[in-house]
Amino acid sequence: MKQANDASVPLTPLQHEFQALLASLAQEVIGQSNLLERMLIALLAEGHLLVVGAPGLAKTTAVKALANRLEGDFHRIQFTPDLLPADITGTDIYRPETGDFDFQKGPLFHNFILADEINRAPAKVQSALLESMAEYQITVGKTSYTLPHPFMVMATQNPIEQEGTYPLPEAQLDRFLMEANISYPSVEDEQKVLALIRQQRLGVEKVTTVASQVSQESVLAARKEVFQLHLSDALEKYIVDLVSTTRNPAHLDEQVGAWIRYGASPRGSIALEYCSRAHAWLKGRDYVSPEDIHAVVYDVLRHRLILSYEAVADSVTVDEVVSRLLTLIPMP
Repeated sequence: MKQANDASVPLTPLQHEFQALLASLAQEVIGQSNLLERMLIALLAEGHLLVVGAPGLAKTTAVKALANRLEGDFHRIQFTPDLLPADITGTDIYRPETGDFDFQKGPLFHNFILADEINRAPAKVQSALLESMAEYQITVGKTSYTLPHPFMVMATQNPIEQEGTYPLPEAQLDRFLMEANISYPSVEDEQKVLALIRQQRLGVEKVTTVASQVSQESVLAARKEVFQLHLSDALEKYIVDLVSTTRNPAHLDEQVGAWIRYGASPRGSIALEYCSRAHAWLKGRDYVSPEDIHAVVYDVLRHRLILSYEAVADSVTVDEVVSRLLTLIPMP
């Protein structure tokens, strides 16, 4: 595996720009550094992010803060049970004066979409969102419309209130690059939140480390740099081993085999490589290390593994299963 150290490799201008972007976000969204980093990883890896956490943990605030710092259109969609597919995709409008139909674009025709409380929308709406996430297009009638580029969906989900909601099916979950679980901030961070809110109420102008928006050209160029990072053959095999073992773990450990009902598809391997590259790039490296893989593997596999009834009865979590897999598969 290629050896290098962070200090010996100078940062590229784009790495400087995105590290400044991360620092700027941390000034506005306090106590959620893991979420902020995952948002940038999803952006760099050209994927979509599912954010799961209790109400009041700045999920929506974080997404809005990122969108405000990126060049492009942002739109928030509040998902409700009475939402229709046409409400997000758009629909054909009949013009009696011409006798023609004109397509009226829906809110999905923006660069950055916040799908708030996505599990409150019925299956038809979720399916309409699925095409946009997977194909970067929307089909209405016989016509397909290409979505703007870049296009990114950041969805939020409340894990507490599940009654009367529509749980996302596995096919929909798999379209998300990562699932980021967030928790309550520390006492110190919560005090900083109070001070920040006071400043906002008093109209005190915040000083950020980013003077202007990050352009779409910078985002696309950064993605190219991410995929030019060195990834050794040994680590590539390690990524594949981690994901493929979830499909037949019994040969390594009978207990893990009893816990996993369905493993991750090859899409999990692709996501793990992409996210590992983006994590290494954000840290200022020009190569992927095992630490980068371990840093994102939980977020990549958390929504892709389906546990058995035995695991659920024993209160075993997916994160515990992934931790067990990391101990079973030798690291190169």
